[in-house]
Amino acid sequence: MRNAFAAEITALADQDDRVVLLMGDIGNRLFDKYRAAHPDRFFNAGVAEANMTSMAAGMASCGLRPVTYTITPFVTTRCLEQIRVDICYHHLPVTVVGVGAGLSYASLGATHHACEDIAFLRALPGMIVVCPADAVETRLALRAILAQNQPAYLRLGKKGEPVIHKSEPKFVLGKALVVRPGKDVCLLSAGTVMPLVLETAEHLAPHGITAEVVSFHTVKPLDEDYLRSAFGRFRTIATIEEHSLIGGFGSAVAEWLVDQTPFAAGRLLRFGTADHFIHEAGEQEHARRHYGLTAEAMGQKILLTSK
Repeated sequence: MRNAFAAEITALADQDDRVVLLMGDIGNRLFDKYRAAHPDRFFNAGVAEANMTSMAAGMASCGLRPVTYTITPFVTTRCLEQIRVDICYHHLPVTVVGVGAGLSYASLGATHHACEDIAFLRALPGMIVVCPADAVETRLALRAILAQNQPAYLRLGKKGEPVIHKSEPKFVLGKALVVRPGKDVCLLSAGTVMPLVLETAEHLAPHGITAEVVSFHTVKPLDEDYLRSAFGRFRTIATIEEHSLIGGFGSAVAEWLVDQTPFAAGRLLRFGTADHFIHEAGEQEHARRHYGLTAEAMGQKILLTSK
């Protein structure tokens, strides 16, 4: 995903001289082509991410389209006050890009885990929150974000994520993408867990259950039209994300659901990370197993609910 991001922002900067890239001392080689083409619109802010965020806000107030980029907790949690006060309060079109979201950097410990960022940023007024599923959605999301005029958060994985879309789908911020149609249960995916969600659908198939799999790339604003349709058509709707169950995509759907009158018929299940840190070493797959984010565990719970 990060390679797709680097290629796309370089192409967009070629087309729009307002685009400026600021990074927090990572990805030097990743952005070699961007830096060679646009040296005057590339800034390495070092390990001073809060300053980088305020710099971006100042650039945006002067008519530029700045994009900040570094490891997710360092560009979100560390900079939350600057994002809130410098960017969102002034409703400035700054794009905050977090790489290695969720448990992508699981082996580096809690300092590099990012399972609270959606909760932080979707609570900020005017902030768009986008969690693409693959490299294709990453490119399309960046284009769409830079074509509008409000703050946005783009939540990326790290590298090696499978490509889900064989061709470019019609991508609109706030409109979900049906990846696989189904008729029995509905699996709503946010971000890089999409391959796991598709695997969960495969786990359900031998039991006679066909799952509709949907990429909810935009967590804020939600695709309310699709949600109304899904809760009217399916008995069980599950949200799946590599983020805390508190405040994330599942929470956003649950909040929407309780406000519906009359109350929607379908039952909501939420899968995500639990309310505790991991105090052990392991890669991303190990961390996912720790939190029950496996096709087998999720499939079993969905089967029990669907009976």
